[in-house]
This record gives sequence, structure tokens and C-alpha cells, in this order.
Amino acid sequence: MRPLTSNQITGTWATLLLPINADDSIDLARLADEIDHIIASRADGVYSNGTAGEFHNQSEDEFDSISELLARKCEAAKFPFQLGVSHPSPKISLQRLRRVRHLKPSAVQVILPDWFPVTDAEAIEFLERMAAEAGPIGLVLYNPPHAKRVLSPKQLAMLSERIPQLVGCKVAAGDRRWFDQLGDATKRISIFTPGHHLATHLPLGSSGAYSNVACLSSGGAKRWNQQIIRGLPAAQEFQDRLHAFFDESITPYITQLGYSNPAVDKLLAAIGGWCDVGTRMRWPYRSIPMDDVPELARKARTLIPELFESA
Repeated sequence: MRPLTSNQITGTWATLLLPINADDSIDLARLADEIDHIIASRADGVYSNGTAGEFHNQSEDEFDSISELLARKCEAAKFPFQLGVSHPSPKISLQRLRRVRHLKPSAVQVILPDWFPVTDAEAIEFLERMAAEAGPIGLVLYNPPHAKRVLSPKQLAMLSERIPQLVGCKVAAGDRRWFDQLGDATKRISIFTPGHHLATHLPLGSSGAYSNVACLSSGGAKRWNQQIIRGLPAAQEFQDRLHAFFDESITPYITQLGYSNPAVDKLLAAIGGWCDVGTRMRWPYRSIPMDDVPELARKARTLIPELFESA
């Protein structure tokens, strides 16, 4: 598949979640079914091995199997896909990148080395090396709020100037002032922001979302994205109800009960009910009980019913 440029990496991209068996193994059959569902949803693309894909908790053989499965299915469907090669170790990230280049993803996602925070000079050196190894494949930098080094808009702009193969980044973003500080960096890289804030961020300069809302329904998240682009008042009104659902029913799992973000993303997929991912996390991370799902699914379909409607 042809690599994508920054102005082609837009819209709502779905994340690949790992179905985990009772023996802590990855269920590749259920994973294949999940990929089929995402492709059928007509999202703008799919990516593997983000935080929700538990990239930090895989063997290298498992990483290879996931990457090859996603690439094979997306190539057959001509569906855009990004492969996450992230790892807290820069050496392992580099090795992962080398092993997936032949799969010709639309882009590869990376994090900055994450055991000890890097300086600006070290970040440049790391990304230059990764870019050289990637060849024509663009890099997307994943820089969430829980990263050891959270970059400012000016630092992102600097990296976009220094690393021509940096085609995108995933960030928490902020208000209009935050986007203004990016300057003309938005002409060089795609800026992806949190899915549940898309109606706020897209008019400010966001290119789209590697979307937690797509965990609930990738098709519904894509339809909402299109509403925002068309400037429909219903898009902001939907976001208000979406936030109400998250604030009441989802965020407390993190802030009060101490579950991880990936555990909550799997919970969202279980609420959506679009495929059999399950809520089981890999050891040692805690899993949210499936018994919680029916009541949360009822609340979601009461508060944000259009997300689950058929296209």
C-alpha cells in the first residue's frame, strides 16, 4: 500500500484492541474478526499497537503476528493502516520498524524513548534514525499526556521542521491558543486529537482522531466526524451528550477505581457490542468486569443513540 502524506492522514481512525484468552494469550481468530468489522465500518483507517493495543505488553513474536495479520487484511481490502512500532526501548522500536517495513503500512507510529525523558537533541536524533530506517514510510509521533516527555506546540513545530518524514502526531491538544502556537506546522503534519473532543478541536486545526469514540462504534464515530466537517449544530450537541456519558459512566473507572486507559477502551468496545473483544487485560493489569457492561450499554444507547445506528 502507498504511504500516506500528512494531508492524507485525516478523519477518524480506529484502534486495534487485543482479545485476550483466559490463559493470557492473544486470540488471533477474534482479532481477525475485529479487523473485518473495522474495515466494514468505513472508518478512515485503522492502527495497531497504540496504548489501547497494549504494545508495551507483547512479545516480539506476538508483535510480528499482529502486524502481519493487520497488513494482510488491510492490503486485501485496500484499507489504510498504520503499524505502531512503539516500545519504551528505542532499540526495540528500531528493530520493530525494520521488521515491518516490508508490510508497506500507510505510516508507522512511534513514541519517544520512555524510560528516561529525552532532550530536544535526543528526540531529534531518535526520530532522524527512525525516519532513515522507515525510508518512504512516514512517521506519526504518539505523544499522549502520560508520556514521560510531553511536547509543547512549539516543540512539535520544531520537530516538524527538522524531521521531514514526520507526517503526523497524536496529542491531547488544547484551546485556540495551543493551536495558534503550532504556527504553520499544521501544513507539514497532521494533528490528531482525542476522539471525544473532536467537535471542539476539528474547527481549531485538528486533522482528526485516533479515536476512543471509535471503540464504541467506528462507523458512528465516522458519521459524527462528517457532521462536524459539514458544520452541523447537531455535532456539538452530540459532543455535549457524549461528555455527559463519559463523565458519569466512563471516567470514574480511571479517576476513582484506578483502571488503565486500555482497560477503559476495551470497556467501550464491549459497550458498543460490535465484536467480541472482551474486557480482559493482560497480566498484571486489572480487567473491568463484563458484568458492568449491560447497564453501561443501556445508558449509552439512551444518551447517545445515534452513535449505534446503522449507516
